[in-house]
Amino acid sequence: MPTQRTVVLRKTLEDQSLVIYTDKRTPKVKNLQKNSDFSALFYDTKKLLQIRIEGKAELITDTAEVAKYWHTVQAASRKDYTTKLAPGTPIENPEKVAYTSAENHFCPLKLVPHTLEYLRLQRPNHLRVLFSKIENDWSGEFLVP
Repeated sequence: MPTQRTVVLRKTLEDQSLVIYTDKRTPKVKNLQKNSDFSALFYDTKKLLQIRIEGKAELITDTAEVAKYWHTVQAASRKDYTTKLAPGTPIENPEKVAYTSAENHFCPLKLVPHTLEYLRLQRPNHLRVLFSKIENDWSGEFLVP
């Protein structure tokens, strides 16, 4: 069954792909290795704007590229990728999470979109547009909101 996760968008690349970070031991990494399809939903409450993106996810494994992203992680946040146990493992006391300094489990993911659906909630009429990437070009069409 597909699962949903809340993630933080870390970077938007020039080719319109997105980068997020995760721990390589998470179920999301295993799921994406089996099926690289992804769907992401963003909502801005102030702008009343919803954006849904679908595409393919790629694990970034090039050592130099991983290091480049690792160096953008704030020092205080780096420990989140160094737990001895994998994220989601049951523990008795959240104050006693064990960390290791020997290695990290940092894994940047690149999300390569092939569709983007834009929905702006506004009056008198909402605006909805579906953008699709065919080869290297994007085309759009209006949809009934």
